[in-house]
Amino acid sequence: MNDEEALIRSFVVATKQERYIGFLANPKRRGKATAALLHFGDLDPRWVVPLPAGKQAAEEIEAALRSRGAGDTCHVISYGEEIDGRQMALAEALGAVANGCEGTLLSCLPGRLAYFAGEAPHNRCILVRP
Repeated sequence: MNDEEALIRSFVVATKQERYIGFLANPKRRGKATAALLHFGDLDPRWVVPLPAGKQAAEEIEAALRSRGAGDTCHVISYGEEIDGRQMALAEALGAVANGCEGTLLSCLPGRLAYFAGEAPHNRCILVRP
């Protein structure tokens, strides 16, 4: 299982997993999955850790992810084509999100730790699975 499939299987509601995995795996349909991230409502609420409104700077999010075991790199699924599908330094990926690459999922520990940034400034959360 690759990072993207692990991310979807762990943090997206069961009824939508196959659909998103199929879209992401198909270059012609990938855009449907990444566009959905802007107003994404399919995260499994059991694994969502909301971020307080005053704690959403890239440095604060990085510290919160690292305190949960994130390493130096992450895999990116994003509406922002310039970062979508890449392995990136965690700080660089969070910086890109802070500079407008909304609609982004960062897989920090495949299937166990991720970060989601939707379009609205309050639509940000950490995804943690024990």
